Amino acid sequence: MAAVNGRKISFPRYAEYNCALKYIAEQALGVKYVMPPALTKRTMELGTKHSPDFVCTPFKTVLGSMIEALEAGADTLLMTHGLCRLGYYGELSEQILKDLGYQFEFINLSEYDMSKKKEYLRIVRRLNPKVNPAQFLGEFMEGLRMVEYLDEITGEYYRNCGFDATGGKYRQAYQNFLTAMYTARSRTDVEEGYRTAKTALSAIPLDKPQRPLRVGVVGEFYTVMDAFSNLELEQRLADMGVEIHRWMNVTNQFLRYNGQKNMRVKIRDLCAYEMGPTATANIWWARECAERGFDGLVHIKSAGCTPEIDVMPVLQNISADYKIPVLYLTYDVQTSDVGLMTRLEAFYDMIEMRKKVL
Repeated sequence: MAAVNGRKISFPRYAEYNCALKYIAEQALGVKYVMPPALTKRTMELGTKHSPDFVCTPFKTVLGSMIEALEAGADTLLMTHGLCRLGYYGELSEQILKDLGYQFEFINLSEYDMSKKKEYLRIVRRLNPKVNPAQFLGEFMEGLRMVEYLDEITGEYYRNCGFDATGGKYRQAYQNFLTAMYTARSRTDVEEGYRTAKTALSAIPLDKPQRPLRVGVVGEFYTVMDAFSNLELEQRLADMGVEIHRWMNVTNQFLRYNGQKNMRVKIRDLCAYEMGPTATANIWWARECAERGFDGLVHIKSAGCTPEIDVMPVLQNISADYKIPVLYLTYDVQTSDVGLMTRLEAFYDMIEMRKKVL
């Protein structure tokens, strides 16, 4: 669907999901989507400069990305809701940006009751009152399929990219897939991009040992999925020859979630109460990895993330019960590449020696 009004909407940069948001905005809603620039040091500097001191690091990243989106020409900003302090951050971000003199419309999903279907229609009508509901639904579902494809291909990539026998074709195939998703203008483009990626990745020879080092990754929703925010931790570990397994993504957490109650039953001996928006899933996945005989766990959180601080003692219990090493990583605006690599190399050496001994 071509854009039918002058609205230019944007959403803060987040991992690679902005390609799906772009597709939904332009093909389902018929509005122009302004792609925020890729996250950089400047993004963090902008966000940090205008943020309160004690907010979590993702707030600063998101605020900086919003500023860059407005600089790129957006006149409407969309902000998600959340179950932790994220639920309050939309209002705070809006006030900061308006105090800085920016003129824009702010659509804060925290103001809507997302448990009611009619609220979604209100949001759609606000973005484009003339939208065709039937056409919107079809293209919206294709946008959600794009999210599923992104998570599936990304998971496959990090499980295998460290064993690429060609020296770079696996990574190139993944980058080609991302390019196809960002440039998709129709269902045909989306489906063809996905099929091409599956075929290309399966055709590339891998030099993977029979029992490779396997590491499970858990952590705070934003930082654990966004490569810029975690300093490309998954890629760095994969480059060492590690098979990476991360359950936390948009598909698993929101589109195919198997039920918080079911997860809670499996970990009721570890925690009796819900401790945060992703705590149950992280504890469940950590135990799953331990029971499957993984060689280590990495826990990722941003500085000041209270829910994930609460998770850490439970992970220590899992580590003790299953004799599985856990690397705890906390990210803030001062976290350096050098410091991260030092810790990752030490962690790799430990799990490699441990695997040889066992």
